[in-house]
Amino acid sequence: MENEVVESVRRQSMDNGRVAALPCRARAMAPLAAAALLATAVAVVAVPVRAATYKWVDENGVVHYTDKMPPEAVNKGVVQLNKQGVPIKKTEAALTPEQRRAQEAAEAQRREAAKVEAERERRDRALLSSYTTEAEIDLARQRALSTIDSVVHSARAYGEQLTRRKHEAEIRKASYDTGKVPLALERELEGIDRELARQNELLELKKRETDAVIAKYDAEKRRWRELIAAKGSAAPQSSQGITPTSANPAVVAPGTATAKQ
Repeated sequence: MENEVVESVRRQSMDNGRVAALPCRARAMAPLAAAALLATAVAVVAVPVRAATYKWVDENGVVHYTDKMPPEAVNKGVVQLNKQGVPIKKTEAALTPEQRRAQEAAEAQRREAAKVEAERERRDRALLSSYTTEAEIDLARQRALSTIDSVVHSARAYGEQLTRRKHEAEIRKASYDTGKVPLALERELEGIDRELARQNELLELKKRETDAVIAKYDAEKRRWRELIAAKGSAAPQSSQGITPTSANPAVVAPGTATAKQ
């Protein structure tokens, strides 16, 4: 019995010894771990951090690589490189006054060209939506010429009337002795001359309008054909066997107004 008690006490003492020994080993290893961590931190801090590199070209065409942006490179254009030498940022060189003016002129030309192109496209859409055949373009031209021609006829008729009045007034004037022509007759002749001059100016204006109308519709017909061809459609031919003048007696045949000029 005594032997069993003694054995039990001995085993308990050994177990207590193992438990007490564990913290001692941990405390012994702590300084070593701390030293390892400190060495690692020092190594990390000791690694040099490479600054950004700037690449620029001087006025002689020589390429430079610097760690800092030099003042003289600000207006020459600079490329910033990362640690691997890959460009990450580019600063364009400052423009000279001549270059700036040239750039502004080029931009103005570009805007004007875009404006002209937009207007052309608008006209093309309007042209295709206005006419489905060439005969419709011919009819529109003849109607426009007819409107002008009616004014021309009226101006010429009025001019002939004024010419007759002037002839009659001149006969009356010839019946008077020199210096005894009535003032009213003189003023009548002056008024007739002014009116005849205005009618001649009107006829010249209508002649220019006639030429402009013919040129306008000829250009529209050519452009209409181009647009139809571009769409891959066969452009219908102008009224074969159909004369718009006969369908509408009020319409004057093309060129009538011009022939009477």
